[in-house]
Amino acid sequence: MARTLSGLVGGAVEGVLSDVIVIDQGSTDQTHRVADAAGCIFLQDQTLIDGLRRARSDWILFIEPGARLIDGWIDAVAAHVERIQGPACFTRSHAHRRPFFARVFSPGNPLADGLLISKRQAMALSAPGKSASDLARGLAMKRLRAEIIPGALK
Repeated sequence: MARTLSGLVGGAVEGVLSDVIVIDQGSTDQTHRVADAAGCIFLQDQTLIDGLRRARSDWILFIEPGARLIDGWIDAVAAHVERIQGPACFTRSHAHRRPFFARVFSPGNPLADGLLISKRQAMALSAPGKSASDLARGLAMKRLRAEIIPGALK
């Protein structure tokens, strides 16, 4: 998670990110210490809706722990948000793209490529017990011209 958070610093400096919210569902790897040291809002055993309510921005960026955004992501996100379009995801870095047949026949983790969504839409699609992965599943998303290295490749 530390590598993920370090890649977000530029977005905070540029004003693209207003806060980072970490929702921990019972990890045992000292996530709270990393989140605290990075200045994140840490929510222990709370729901996606709780995290969305705490967010100050009109846009929400979901990425998995361990995922890393490649240089250039800030401009792509800022341009997307400026045009006020629907949900978007990142493009996997070339070295981490899944083979064609794996993409077609095995959808994989819906958050592996991240999710950029308006807070209003995220709140409307959220329900008690729903996770960020559930939120991303089945959404029609535009691919941003920015790359991501997925967290845990499964």
